[in-house]
Amino acid sequence: MGTNRRSFLKLSGLASLGLVSGHRLHAQETATTALEEIRLQSSKKYAPIFNMSGYAAPRIDTVRVGFIGVGNRGSAAVERISQIAGVSINGICDVRPQKANEARGRIKTPGHSARIYADGADDWKKMCESDQFDLIYIATHWKLHAPMAIYAMEHGKHVALEIPAATTVEDCWNLVRTSEKTKKHCVMLENCCYDYFELLTLNLARQGFFGDIVHCEGAYIHDIMDSLFEENKRYDFWRLKENAARNGNLYPTHGLGPICQILRINRGNKMDYMSSMSSKDFMLHTKAKEMAKIDRQLEAYAGKPFRGNINISNIMTSSGSTMMLQHDVSSPRPYSRIHLVSGTKAFAQKYPLPGKIAIGHNDFLGAEEMAALERKYAPGIVNKIGELAKAIGGHGGMDFMMDWRLIDCLRNGLPMDMDVYDAASWSVIGPLSEWSVANGSQPIEIPDFTNGNWKTNSVHDINLSSGGTTQVLKSTK
Repeated sequence: MGTNRRSFLKLSGLASLGLVSGHRLHAQETATTALEEIRLQSSKKYAPIFNMSGYAAPRIDTVRVGFIGVGNRGSAAVERISQIAGVSINGICDVRPQKANEARGRIKTPGHSARIYADGADDWKKMCESDQFDLIYIATHWKLHAPMAIYAMEHGKHVALEIPAATTVEDCWNLVRTSEKTKKHCVMLENCCYDYFELLTLNLARQGFFGDIVHCEGAYIHDIMDSLFEENKRYDFWRLKENAARNGNLYPTHGLGPICQILRINRGNKMDYMSSMSSKDFMLHTKAKEMAKIDRQLEAYAGKPFRGNINISNIMTSSGSTMMLQHDVSSPRPYSRIHLVSGTKAFAQKYPLPGKIAIGHNDFLGAEEMAALERKYAPGIVNKIGELAKAIGGHGGMDFMMDWRLIDCLRNGLPMDMDVYDAASWSVIGPLSEWSVANGSQPIEIPDFTNGNWKTNSVHDINLSSGGTTQVLKSTK
């Protein structure tokens, strides 16, 4: 806090001497204020209202679903969820009527009377206010996730929302407090928690295979730079705007979610503090200048100070285990989420593929040993729905398994695998990393959204000791 204040006073003094332009000063003042707000919100404390960890809401025989945002992820979810029994798709909302109608056309089974909500930017509110929905499924751009989820919960709906759940510390707290107040689930749709190797390593950790967990790593390394500049793929260039305005780990949860579950974060352990650094931008500003010559809509981005190409964040947990995250969406690197688990007895790493496990420093297990391990330690959810999920698809099946589990928990009145505390604590790494990057990689405290309940909260059930009754329907299209 003191460092920021001294920097601001120094900048003000330079301005009084005419050494800093008014425009530049205003921009830097605005950035400083936003960063100070991150620090302020991260240190706030709130009284708990109700513990949503392990909470089982009343069961719903037929889950009436409404979708908001069906440009890409949302439309694929419509198709997947239409193949789950005990679901009625009652509404589809998008600011573009064509997209809403196209998504309705992807419904694979009969019995859905999906109304189109596409009459203006606020039509989603009508869906949330309607008594025809139990679950609102949100797949809009990032900044709308939290406001829409909060509004839906306030109007009596459970919420499933795409990642990240929020882009500010304040909205992370708002999600938690609204879920606690309304006793409505707020589930972040982190599909990578349902990928097969991640589920295997989670069950191995649960069974003590790794011993004590010393260190974990996760990442989102995915070269999507070209698509950042294509409006047909990113409506209104929303993701480009994020990369132009924020410098940190903007998309932490793909790598973070699975290792948080392994380390029992919010359920016997918590993340204490983090430190983050970013490289400079070697590529995005050059690409922006090139694309501005082709598309006049991109001229405003030609001079933007884009985020660094790679961000690295380190996290300390209460158990003494450490975590490292990477984020890179613009370098020409092979896709990787890393997914590394290092314990006192064994080691696992997924990328490069295939996933590998070692029980000593000499070498990884061979193919036959790995197959035997997978048979022995396959979680119940994989045994129940894994092969069918692969057939239906969605990132190799993990998307469908995620959706199936969500619906099965609602229909059977079960606690959620990923609750609102996970949504908040995994998402808050984004804004906290921004502050740390801007302040010389200084550590910053990670809020305890459970208000101390992490000490007694139970881990979620991946072996389907209850539930698992929801059937999958045969497509008629």
